[in-house]
Amino acid sequence: MSSNIQISAAQLSRLVGLPDAPVLVDVRTAEDFAADPRLLPAAQRRSHEDVAGWANVFAGHKLVICCQRGQKLSEGVAAWLRHEGIAAETLTGGFEAWREAGLPLVDVGRLPARDGAGRTVWVTRARPKVDRIACPWLIRRFVDPAAVFLFVTPSEVAAVAERFGATPFDIDGVFWSHRGERCSFDTMIAEFGLSTPALDRLAAIVRAADTARLDDVPQAAGFLAASLGLSRMFRDDLAQLEAGMLLYDAFYRWCRD
Repeated sequence: MSSNIQISAAQLSRLVGLPDAPVLVDVRTAEDFAADPRLLPAAQRRSHEDVAGWANVFAGHKLVICCQRGQKLSEGVAAWLRHEGIAAETLTGGFEAWREAGLPLVDVGRLPARDGAGRTVWVTRARPKVDRIACPWLIRRFVDPAAVFLFVTPSEVAAVAERFGATPFDIDGVFWSHRGERCSFDTMIAEFGLSTPALDRLAAIVRAADTARLDDVPQAAGFLAASLGLSRMFRDDLAQLEAGMLLYDAFYRWCRD
């Protein structure tokens, strides 16, 4: 029976990808995780055994806790978090319910190594326009909300990647880049296992805008105009990224709804 401290897979799926989405925490046992090493979008792994030690990390946030079947582990962790004054719900039916509903799961084998603070680090060319804003948006909303993005001189991307342990994207000759007529955003959706009707619809807009095939999708011309306008408004690439997040949030909601 559901309650105000539980959330169903269908309800949670409507929140995933939004800027105010709850923090998703996977507390499956090591054995259960090894049997299916995928995560709900943007979820992070924590152990139920030391919840008292990590609870305060999430002070002020709303959490959804997921274990294998939504029973003792998630119930206990969520109850402990609520004891600490942290809003926490459990995913009804747990990981199995989400998987059985056919909802997207991130292939953790595709995730780059994390830095000492537990963040993925990415590097690309400076002065982003479309694809180099689209990819960070996708990563922050669906893969790693704490991801770090480095924007550098194009000729230095490979060297910065090597020296700083960063993963290069949207440049020639790397894994996370264009493939044929598909852009880097398409690559990330496919490789992370994030294909949904909403993201596929957004990818069509991004692809048309990024490759100047504006007749392919009605929204592409306006999307490109807004993207170029943001590029002209901001000299700082990170400030432009923050502003661009709102643009992609808006288009994602339109694509979804």
